[in-house]
Amino acid sequence: MLEAKNLSFRYSKKHQRLFQNLDISIAPGERVGLPGPSGRGKSTLAKILAGYLKPDEGDITVDGKQIVHGSFNPVQILFQHPELAVNPRWKIKNILNEAGTPSADLLDSLKISSSWAERYPNELSGGELQRVCLARALDGRTGYLLCDEMTSMLDPLTQASIWKTVLETAAERNLGLLIISHDTALLDRLCHRKVEAFI
Repeated sequence: MLEAKNLSFRYSKKHQRLFQNLDISIAPGERVGLPGPSGRGKSTLAKILAGYLKPDEGDITVDGKQIVHGSFNPVQILFQHPELAVNPRWKIKNILNEAGTPSADLLDSLKISSSWAERYPNELSGGELQRVCLARALDGRTGYLLCDEMTSMLDPLTQASIWKTVLETAAERNLGLLIISHDTALLDRLCHRKVEAFI
């Protein structure tokens, strides 16, 4: 179980709290939807759950244990803009191997060509780069995947292909998913339940 209790956060004392006393949990194998308008704190919550930000208050545990910073985090996040999630000076092979070498089956299911290995991020399309980020995030140690509008900038065909791989991999590995989206129809189609904290 990925569990957060009594989370509160604001960026500074000059800002209002984005959320307060917020609880959220995701069980292994569960697909949880998080809808809501822009600017309400959904992406900030995802960054807190993945360890990028610290909450002002509250606790986050994975399987009853707190994450040890500096070690591999079993909670991985996929952002809306993949170009902001990679080192632009790294070749694709280095990005893919950052968390361990992805399996050939995973690379094949994501349609990641071996010819990309020597390219740089700016030489790939947005959809291609998002597939690379997904392959990196789906490390064998990953237990929970936070998908923050990860396909909203992609064409429908690419969206369908990426979600197919995510759902199949999640089912095979019993991964917990948090799917953040403005698209309530997508959440209705993919998720077991929705959290209404930001509506």
